[in-house]
Amino acid sequence: MACHAIDRKLVGPSYKDVAKKYAADKGAADALAAKIQKGGSGVWGAIPMPANPQVSEADAKKLAAWVLSQK
Repeated sequence: MACHAIDRKLVGPSYKDVAKKYAADKGAADALAAKIQKGGSGVWGAIPMPANPQVSEADAKKLAAWVLSQK
């Protein structure tokens, strides 16, 4: 895990912070899965999250669900 850690900020936010931010968002899992695959920027600051096109849609959804479970 080079960019994120479970409980502390590295390059990007901690997984716990992501889970907390999106706890009430019912569409968060799908949005995060898309961000895992396509990348994104602006939500957590100036450093963009790179795209991971090698991650399948099914795996991205599993990863997003895991991130959101880190409370």
